[in-house]
Amino acid sequence: QLHLVESGGGLVAPGESLRLSCTAHGFKLHSSAVGWFRQAAGRVREGMACINAGGTITSVDDSVKGRFTISRDNAENTVYLEINSLNFEDAGGYYCAARTDPNCGASISEWRYDVWGPGTEVVVFS
Repeated sequence: QLHLVESGGGLVAPGESLRLSCTAHGFKLHSSAVGWFRQAAGRVREGMACINAGGTITSVDDSVKGRFTISRDNAENTVYLEINSLNFEDAGGYYCAARTDPNCGASISEWRYDVWGPGTEVVVFS
């Protein structure tokens, strides 16, 4: 069964950093572009970052550029999202998703993605 599993969420204080992981099960990620999405309470799910299959091209939403970094280790079948200088707006569910296409496409939009993980929760507290 093809699926993704996210991990690394938890309770963090403002200003801290976090690294989320997305691991594929039942298939190899090396031919897939992978994206990370965030859904804050009461808001729609938004695309935050994408990385192409080879790991050579990344796209990060302007709202988080400079604080969010996406990377991948195809040998580990895993994609990472590093979040620095966390703030309250970063709280929410974080989801990774894989495309059947090796490229990210023109936008980080949900409809471009085929396989999703169940998400991992990030809670920011003071």
